[in-house]
Amino acid sequence: MELILLEKVRNLGNLGDKVKVKPGYGRNYLLPQGKAVPVTAANLEAFEKRRAEYEAKANSLLSDAESRKTKLEGAEVTIAAHASPEGKLYGSVGPREIADALEAAGHKVSKGEVIQGEGPIRNTGEYDVVISLHADVQTQVKVIVVGEK
Repeated sequence: MELILLEKVRNLGNLGDKVKVKPGYGRNYLLPQGKAVPVTAANLEAFEKRRAEYEAKANSLLSDAESRKTKLEGAEVTIAAHASPEGKLYGSVGPREIADALEAAGHKVSKGEVIQGEGPIRNTGEYDVVISLHADVQTQVKVIVVGEK
């Protein structure tokens, strides 16, 4: 399936690129999310007419992500969870809990922006978690997991 990207997509391409993707990825993700349109003569013409508008939107999203990054740098959240005396959690701390803790601290973060490379946190301690605010903008926050008393 050949598509024209309407915004930058990580590991795929930039705005305006023609890319070939598997049909399921295009049909189930890129097209419904408004990230791409099929390559047709009409869509190519419409894209070229609106290219400046798409670039302005992309630049505003990037500047918004950069401003959020400056607010998040150095952020630290503490999450209390049920834990054994040895420090092993009864359950885990995932992206939802981290996003909720950051929201409570006054930072606007969705759970889809929280990247946990090694999976959910299952022990007490300090962890660095990556927050992906944009395809080009990432930052780290410190998450401290403590056992509830």
